[in-house]
Amino acid sequence: MPNHPETIQNLISEFNKLPGIGDKTSERFVFYLLKQPKTELEKLGLAIEHLKDKIKICSLCQNFSEKDPCPICGDKNRDQRTICVVAEPSDVISLEKTGEYKGVYHVLYGVLKPIEGISPDKLKVAELLTRVKKNNIKELIIALNPDMEGESTTLYLKKLFSPFGLKITRLGRGLAMGTELEYADEITLASALAGRKEI
Repeated sequence: MPNHPETIQNLISEFNKLPGIGDKTSERFVFYLLKQPKTELEKLGLAIEHLKDKIKICSLCQNFSEKDPCPICGDKNRDQRTICVVAEPSDVISLEKTGEYKGVYHVLYGVLKPIEGISPDKLKVAELLTRVKKNNIKELIIALNPDMEGESTTLYLKKLFSPFGLKITRLGRGLAMGTELEYADEITLASALAGRKEI
């Protein structure tokens, strides 16, 4: 079977590095791009370049933002003493779409996976601890996926933050075991937020 020209193969290999993207999808991306005018490719290249130039991490919630603090942390109308702890930045977007939550967030960038070497020091747990100690936080909402890793991370956080005397809740069970927040619809998430339980 003939190989692609090296330039095409190199770009296919780069697309293959993206999560959930295989050879066929990468090939489709490359051939789609080859049909586009050069100006469109330049716009795409600039957008990718600006990702690293313009996006920073909010020093409070650890979410991606163009400003520090991010618009959510900087909003004085939000309840700064209620923190919703999520695994990934995409979870913030999912919860924000519900329009129900009026507190702030903290992004861990993953969950505990000891077999893969992901321990608390590999997550943004130390930053959360600093926030809780400094800001008189009244409630932590643990909004992690209801799977094995999410549950073990929830238990770890409960044990870590219980001595601070704050309320620790989790999302209500509107979410089925194994559901990923990113793919849950707004109504289910709103119901899970409203039905959160103390843990």
